[in-house]
Amino acid sequence: MIESMLINVGRKVLAFLQFLGGLATLVWQSFYWLFVPPLKTRRVLEQAKRAGYDSLPIVSLIGLFIGMIFAFQTAYLMQRLGSEIYIASIVALSLVRELGPVITSLVVAGRVGAAITAEIGSMQVTEQIDALEAMGSNPVKYLVVPRLLALSLMLPILTLYADIIGIFGGWLICVYKLGIPSRLYMSVAFEALKFKDIFTGLSKTVFFGMIIAFVSCFEGFNVEGGAEGVGRATTRSVVWSFILIIAADCFFTALFYFIFP
Repeated sequence: MIESMLINVGRKVLAFLQFLGGLATLVWQSFYWLFVPPLKTRRVLEQAKRAGYDSLPIVSLIGLFIGMIFAFQTAYLMQRLGSEIYIASIVALSLVRELGPVITSLVVAGRVGAAITAEIGSMQVTEQIDALEAMGSNPVKYLVVPRLLALSLMLPILTLYADIIGIFGGWLICVYKLGIPSRLYMSVAFEALKFKDIFTGLSKTVFFGMIIAFVSCFEGFNVEGGAEGVGRATTRSVVWSFILIIAADCFFTALFYFIFP
């Protein structure tokens, strides 16, 4: 029993190290081919539309409801303390610093990252990637670089949009439920925000976008076992993206607010 358990743990550790090694190799190759001309701008714009514009509806709904829910939860405590006016600043700071970047990145990882893995995985299964190499095209430059650029550029824009929608959701609750004047809500919300809060919230989403692109493409390139393998790779892609995004967020929070406050 103990021997089989140790063997299973060893296999998991080796699989994790293999994943990290393969991911690091893909990262190196992607940054190399990123600076090798020519850059296919049209493909970058196509991927930016898929990652950004097509994600607006779901980001809008989630951002709005997150802002409303957070305002409700904060109001439950603040009303007991007689400090309802501070709901605006708490909602704004929470959204801009943490909730907006993390929730938006997780949504994009679940929606766009899964689609990237399924698309590249299907190409791998049907040997289209081998055909690209036979025609002299590098798969990393053709498939990974446009998605890397698109996600790194569009995720900060989506996050800023989600922050605004979330603050608007808090405004709806505070103005129409709690009776706080609209002008006062907006004044308190934006007065609490500092440039550092906005900068740190948006800058880390660039790295979250890179994580989604690298993990999704890596899992797509390593699909095995036909259609069933594509499904397994898509699941792994979403799970690993979630884990790495949360871990990176923890690192950046410690970096921005404790190491370099």
